[in-house]
Amino acid sequence: MNVQHYKQRLLDLERTLSARTDRAVDEGRGAFIDDAHDAGDASVADEVASEQFTEAEQDAAILQQVRDALTRVDAGTFGTCIVDGGPIEEQRLDAVPWTSYCVKHAQARDAATQSRTPTL
Repeated sequence: MNVQHYKQRLLDLERTLSARTDRAVDEGRGAFIDDAHDAGDASVADEVASEQFTEAEQDAAILQQVRDALTRVDAGTFGTCIVDGGPIEEQRLDAVPWTSYCVKHAQARDAATQSRTPTL
């Protein structure tokens, strides 16, 4: 496995996500401050700001995972599943380079999360 290739991808992702998060937060603040002239405008501006902040929150969560992956690169544990220490499949790393789980354990984790999520 070419760890340097993944490190470069992670560094690129870190820059992109950091910039996108900052931009989304700024746009969310600006949408609310600049566009709220009356109650109707405030409602629309609040919705736009909420969407921007949600996008920023999602990007920030992935950004943290990217930074955690870069820490694993530096520690020499990148590409190793945190559950059992086995290798993470390269196809998975190609698709999700920040992952810390092999396919087997990612699926088990997703299944456990879904079973705890209440449905209506």
